[in-house]
Amino acid sequence: MGPQEAVELYLDHRETELSEKSLENQMYRLRSFVEWCDAEGIDNLNDLTGRDLHQFRVWRANGESDRYDEVSTVTLVGILQTLRKFLEFCASVDAVEQGLRERVLIPDVDPEDESSDEKLPADQAKDLLRYLDRFQYASRDHVIIAILWHTGIRLGSLRAFDLDDFDPEGRYLQLRHRPETGTPLKNGTAAERKIAVGEHYAQVISDYIRHHRHDVVESSGREPLISSRQGRLTEAPIRLTLYRWTRPCMISDCPHDKQPESCDWMRDNAKASRCPSSRSPHGVRRGAITQHLRDGVPEEVVTDRMNVSSDVLDQHYDQRSERERMETRREFLDN
Repeated sequence: MGPQEAVELYLDHRETELSEKSLENQMYRLRSFVEWCDAEGIDNLNDLTGRDLHQFRVWRANGESDRYDEVSTVTLVGILQTLRKFLEFCASVDAVEQGLRERVLIPDVDPEDESSDEKLPADQAKDLLRYLDRFQYASRDHVIIAILWHTGIRLGSLRAFDLDDFDPEGRYLQLRHRPETGTPLKNGTAAERKIAVGEHYAQVISDYIRHHRHDVVESSGREPLISSRQGRLTEAPIRLTLYRWTRPCMISDCPHDKQPESCDWMRDNAKASRCPSSRSPHGVRRGAITQHLRDGVPEEVVTDRMNVSSDVLDQHYDQRSERERMETRREFLDN
């Protein structure tokens, strides 16, 4: 069996047990394995050896191709764990020899390394929102960044909002799990909730709806809040919006000694994510959660608002030092 055919069978097999997002992640991780097999001339998985699997691991870790960059150990672990699961399935359909999955060696990762430090600093977020308030007021980009920063929600949650999920009088956004029409929430119905919006940004959203929102209706009858002429905005342009606007040169000086007019990261928006200072939606979420905690918002309020467990909050999102945590507790008790 060829690598591409095997991957398609594997994804079909797991379709009923994985969410759409998880299935996409599995597909992305295995795509690099298929491309490596093509480059090495491996068109029959029965020919795979432990040495081949080691060579793939080195190739993927070091980004030894034009398409894939070097990856962190944590990212590599995710890729190799998916490869193991894939090879286990292949063995069950006689596409590889039994036990081949055990030859995929998984690197050890310290718990401290499992949490990425990448986050949007609060000062940068506030400067950016002030700039957008002045020069891009109530634009779609303004609304995307404002909602993600002030609510700390996931990218998929932002996409899920419909026009009638925003209550301008009550000043809140309502999240609903609607997988049947293309907007599932990561934690299903448990993630459904109403999220309070401050007075200023409730007005920003209202003005966006009135002046800049594309008035589109999906085939299901739903009216997306964050829309384009073609319909509900997909993840890719939302992610690009964050990468573009979090490049420091958009509103201030470059910290990397580059000139914006000659910098590839600035001249080509498709390369915005390569700027060391640009941030992904997840980096914005991490920064927002950290700032809520630094502002003294109780942890149980943050876990409810951002739909994240206390354990995950402590390990992956809370970037405060022990001194900052103590001062936050002191301020809370003093008040």
